[in-house]
Amino acid sequence: MTTSSTSPKTGTASEATPTTGRGWFFGLGDRWNSLPRPQQWAWLVPVVVLIYALPLLNPPLLTTEPGTNFPLALFDVARFALIAIGLNVVVGQAGLLDLGYVGFFAIGSYVAALLTSPDSVLWHIPYLWTLPLAMAVTMVFGLILGAPTLRLRGDYLAIVTLGFGEIVRLLATIVEPLKGQVGFQSVGHPPGTNSEGNAIFAVSNGTPWYWLCVTITIIVLFLVGNLERSRVGRAWVAIREDEDAAEIMGVATIRFKLWAFVIGAAIGGLSGALFAGQIGFVNNQKFDVPTSVLFLAAVVLGGSGNKVGVILGAFVVSYIPNRFVELAAYKYLIFGVALIVLMIFRPQGLLGARQRLLAYGRQAYLRIVGKPEQLSSDSSLKGEGDRIS
Repeated sequence: MTTSSTSPKTGTASEATPTTGRGWFFGLGDRWNSLPRPQQWAWLVPVVVLIYALPLLNPPLLTTEPGTNFPLALFDVARFALIAIGLNVVVGQAGLLDLGYVGFFAIGSYVAALLTSPDSVLWHIPYLWTLPLAMAVTMVFGLILGAPTLRLRGDYLAIVTLGFGEIVRLLATIVEPLKGQVGFQSVGHPPGTNSEGNAIFAVSNGTPWYWLCVTITIIVLFLVGNLERSRVGRAWVAIREDEDAAEIMGVATIRFKLWAFVIGAAIGGLSGALFAGQIGFVNNQKFDVPTSVLFLAAVVLGGSGNKVGVILGAFVVSYIPNRFVELAAYKYLIFGVALIVLMIFRPQGLLGARQRLLAYGRQAYLRIVGKPEQLSSDSSLKGEGDRIS
């Protein structure tokens, strides 16, 4: 349906414009968001089944073999997706630029290594117990870092978080119990053996690790999605769009920013513990600044503030180096150029964030306006000065 309007300046009728949305993939996003929640779940079930079946199907168009073991490559994608979801809470939802997210990832890895590796002198516990413990420890570190620094904004906050990531890496180097480059070998894994007596969650067997990581990612997505639709999520959106206005309207900005930081840290620690268990070895060489920037690139490429978008970004960042092994050495150059091009032509990322109405607000908006919510043309990383017209 089209409508015409009269210009207040000239009094002439303006050209009619269609009321179709501008969602990603030719309006697919608009149609998806207009569906009731039960229908969305009905469509998602076969998609999830297909995701779980990928390591068994090993599709010829997607396989990374013979260069990289396909189930292990899939685990790497799932791990990146979990990291991107956690970082998206900080960057995409609350609008806080965090360049040191690898620090939380490192803390989670060291928690798993210290409590399961035979090289550690600490009391050992079952590996699965380390997952919630890694989350708890990183939440404490997120609170310690966030409480005094979240009054900073923009570049200043980015510099502080970058320093935090480097401090964690340097402490792993100079603190003797953390073993520096020597690291911890034989990090624990979930229990279970196959019919031949071999461990199911072996380092070389990526399929069960992939299934475990996908299951955890789905649970985290469900929890984060509910959180976004809550009062906390609305406060994050208000802070991201204009922190000063949010504070004037009574939003406790520091408290909700701290919530985002702590929740993001917990997810980062969880992904670090999964990484340590799968690879079976942890040292200080795996948690440098380029790795942290790669995490951020996954969020920005996919679309900060959009959970599906950051998962897509994580897939691109993780899958391409494993699929095209000859390009792996140039991945930082490739993704750097991609980010520059993206910021020029599509600053909101591949799947931009929407200014979503919460709960049943989407249905009400659709009935009143006649079309779904429009795609935001701005990036969640937009600076304070850019918001001033």
